[in-house]
Amino acid sequence: MLATLAVLTAVLLAFPSVVPNTVGRLGSLLETFLPWLGLAVPLLLVLALLRRSATALVALLLPVAVWGQAFGGRLLPEDPGAHDLTAVQHNVSDVNTDPAGTAAALIVGAPDLVALEELTLAALPAYEKALAGDYPHHAVEGTVGLWSRYPLSDVRRVDIRPASIEEGWSRGLRSTARTPWGDIAVYVAHLPSVRLGWSGLGSGPRDESAGLLGAALAAEELDRVILLGDLNSTLDDRGLDPVTSRMDRMGSAGQAFAFSWPASFPVSRIDQVLARSATVSHVRTLPATGSDHLPVAADIRLDRDSDDAPRTP
Repeated sequence: MLATLAVLTAVLLAFPSVVPNTVGRLGSLLETFLPWLGLAVPLLLVLALLRRSATALVALLLPVAVWGQAFGGRLLPEDPGAHDLTAVQHNVSDVNTDPAGTAAALIVGAPDLVALEELTLAALPAYEKALAGDYPHHAVEGTVGLWSRYPLSDVRRVDIRPASIEEGWSRGLRSTARTPWGDIAVYVAHLPSVRLGWSGLGSGPRDESAGLLGAALAAEELDRVILLGDLNSTLDDRGLDPVTSRMDRMGSAGQAFAFSWPASFPVSRIDQVLARSATVSHVRTLPATGSDHLPVAADIRLDRDSDDAPRTP
């Protein structure tokens, strides 16, 4: 029995898609917390030692190997390497009592782009004032905003509202950042929250919103795209496939865990920095603010072969 459980753990770590999403979206639930499935190994190890089962001990090598291959690299120190831009993504919380302090904390590392979610009308002036000096260009649509060192143009709302949510809900924007390396389409998005209950993972509105965001990304005419947002899940969750399939996952999929939620005891990174025709690297969390999320920062190296890159005269 212990050996069977060890093999089953390895299978789920390697092939989480075998768990269907038809009932309670259990597949998405597993994928959201997939690294933590490795905790089954020490538990099975203790039981195997108590039972003195050599077969179970040998079988445990399989999930250890699979977990190490999938996630072990995220525990190693990362060389930041060369990059062109640094972006910070943060759900600042609509009940944050210190917006000015939060804004000041986000710009300590002098990022080039700062994306915020859960902006409120009451707190927005404080963020604008605190960020104005270093970020003269900004755009706000609904409850999401973008601050930039570089000029922004073509700012528009991105409609990612699920049909079940009432009118007036606005959590997506798109802008063109005019950088020294050419134009970049920058998206900021906050997908609906998910709820865990007796019926499973309530991710229907989130998944629908992800589909709408994915369609907007697919229709984007610029090659270079940066997506900053609270996507309310990890990149392993199949519910985000409409989004992640439109971006270059190679840069972000193998990076540090950088768990961002909840801030008091982070167990998952649901705040994401993704890019297309660019590589995202050195993903890390920043110190806690007045939010229930930790800020996430990432470095971005732009593709020099992109059609959006400026041409040498």
